[in-house]
Amino acid sequence: MTVLQSQLAVLISGAVAKTSDVSDYYNSYVAVAVFALAAIGMVAAMLLVGSFLRPTRPQEQKFITYEAGSDPIGGFGQANVRYYIYALLFVMFDVEAVFIFPWATNLERLGTFGLIEMIVFIAILALALVYAWRKGVLKWA
Repeated sequence: MTVLQSQLAVLISGAVAKTSDVSDYYNSYVAVAVFALAAIGMVAAMLLVGSFLRPTRPQEQKFITYEAGSDPIGGFGQANVRYYIYALLFVMFDVEAVFIFPWATNLERLGTFGLIEMIVFIAILALALVYAWRKGVLKWA
């Protein structure tokens, strides 16, 4: 065997090994693909069975818009402002939680300065809650 033939044999065996490595890499994802297809198939089967088993009795009253117990008004109906205020209050206190959790995990590293800063932050939010309460925003009826 000449040097060229031996180099060619090494090159071919290396290419086969690389192809084998790639196919082994993709074969490791076969189980994931099987489970994903099984999940999609089960969801589709449940929706199909549900469409056959559910009763279908179309009625005119089922197709009207219904929101929060008030009768629908033809055309533009103004929504109650209280919904938006409650949504804003929820977002405000939800954002508070987003800031408090990382602070709590790093409290020892932040020290006294971090503690005082968070007390000021919570005090401002508490003042906002007291202000909303006194203004009667939190009364639903």
